[in-house]
Amino acid sequence: MLTSVQLSIMSNRMDAVCREMTNTIMLSARSSVIGMARDFSCSIITEDDEVLAAAEGFPIHVWGSNLQTASMRRNHPDFKEGDAYLHNDPYDGNSHAADHTILVPVFFEGEHIFSTAVKAHQADTGNSLPTTYMAQAADVYQEGSLIFPAVKVQENYQDIDDIVRMCRRRIRVPDQWYGDYLAAIGAARIGERSLKQFVEKYGKDTVRTFVREWFDYSERRCIDAIKKLPKGQLEANQSHDPVEPWAPEGIPVNVKIDIDPDDALVTVDLRDNIDCIDAGLNLTECTATMAAVHGVLSCLGHDLPTNSGTLRRITVLLRENCVVGIPSFPHSCSVATTNLTDIIINVTQSSFAELGDGQGYAHGNYCNSAAAGVASGKDWRRGGKAYINQIFLMGGGGPASAETDGMHYLFIPVTAGLLYRDSVEIDEQRFPILVKTMHLMTDSMGHGRRRGGQATEVVLGPRKDPIHILHVCNGLESAPIGVRGGTGSKLGSNARIDRDGKEHPYPAVMVCDLEEGELLRARDQGGGGYGLPAEREPERVLRDVENYVISEETARAVYGVVIRGSRLSDNLAVDLEKTQQIRSEMMAEA
Repeated sequence: MLTSVQLSIMSNRMDAVCREMTNTIMLSARSSVIGMARDFSCSIITEDDEVLAAAEGFPIHVWGSNLQTASMRRNHPDFKEGDAYLHNDPYDGNSHAADHTILVPVFFEGEHIFSTAVKAHQADTGNSLPTTYMAQAADVYQEGSLIFPAVKVQENYQDIDDIVRMCRRRIRVPDQWYGDYLAAIGAARIGERSLKQFVEKYGKDTVRTFVREWFDYSERRCIDAIKKLPKGQLEANQSHDPVEPWAPEGIPVNVKIDIDPDDALVTVDLRDNIDCIDAGLNLTECTATMAAVHGVLSCLGHDLPTNSGTLRRITVLLRENCVVGIPSFPHSCSVATTNLTDIIINVTQSSFAELGDGQGYAHGNYCNSAAAGVASGKDWRRGGKAYINQIFLMGGGGPASAETDGMHYLFIPVTAGLLYRDSVEIDEQRFPILVKTMHLMTDSMGHGRRRGGQATEVVLGPRKDPIHILHVCNGLESAPIGVRGGTGSKLGSNARIDRDGKEHPYPAVMVCDLEEGELLRARDQGGGGYGLPAEREPERVLRDVENYVISEETARAVYGVVIRGSRLSDNLAVDLEKTQQIRSEMMAEA
């Protein structure tokens, strides 16, 4: 048995190794999507394929890395020290084809102890169209992405050139991809080195004791959290926007949750959903499972350890050939990390609010707006050199909880607020685009005792040569909802603005070609509110008005708070007498 101090020191060291890996790829990646937006995650997996540590990795990334190491071991039973594997197969444990994962088995004294995993979203993976989100792909063949089912890319610490040449030939930005590949390999090897030092310091027996006890401790923490919940069976649904012509009526998502505090178990059932569709929106086993897990864990507390021990008390039920389950080959899963995953997270976490005040969350933004589209073209400043990259300029409001307002930059639920917004100046330097405006939108969120985070509007266009932007959105016809009396947010939208200022709205699956002088306007969504707006403290409402989060009109009409004074005189204040009068009337009508 290890002492609590030993357990704490060793677990923190595991997180530190993940951060070493994270810093390595962050500082050395060539693409903006990885090196600036931080669309990657690092994790440590045990010898028997359980997630041990992930630090600040995206839940949608790290919770499936154990499925990928299991694939590595199954496909390569003779794997050895010095090997490295490239895995992006969505039908065998990966999230979607655009997420290239480097897997490195870690040996000590000839024995496999750990594996390191570095999963990074690529700017391009060889799709038939210049995007990594192909909703219009009927199957994986039409999608066109190179698929690597745990393929060996290094042996004895040396690249297998055949694989590298294959990628460089097919991927539109070969030098950029190769730089990102080297960054991921470097990060995985940094983790390998640090883990060897860790085992050398403590010894194999002590390390294995730590792993076992750390998982057991994490399970006990999860048990304690579940036992505090009321017993209940929850059921909720939400529909993805219509996607012409593949899903003209939308894609309904049904979630059933059984909470059993007596046995400390939470079961999420996703089986009652439609079959896979002939488009790229199908989820993978990894993303469907981990979206449900993410939604549950967000309601159990913010400080539960990120490892497989915590997950022992959460069961997710899936079925094969289901749009939010285990996809049947060759149905495309190109968009498996966003749209439907965001719905599952939102529906799951908002269902918990039915258990009582203080439980659950509202919905967060699920409009992955065009300000996160994949932009491509030729750069006249660099002799017509081709470029392609996913830009991350949107914001997306976070959901309110019983105690806290939503964050203003969530992006979308799957990123858990961990994705970085691009620097406008760096994007304009690297790509021939001009960002005209970027601002938070007043009154864009859901209202409540705690309000959602604000939505963001971005207007951008080409500097000279045309820009091609491909994207698939949601939230153009449905908005994040509030809970326990809180209101929902406004809809998102995407539109092309002609040279004469006329706007042309884009549908969910967007193919945008902008000429010089044309602009793209992208609006995401705010988060939903929690609790009755009339319960919000007047001083919080005043502060929101002062900071242009809400207008004075909304303060009065929605929150029942009357603001006197003026901005010009810098003397805004709450008229308490009129506020009390209006709120009394509002509560009487409620």
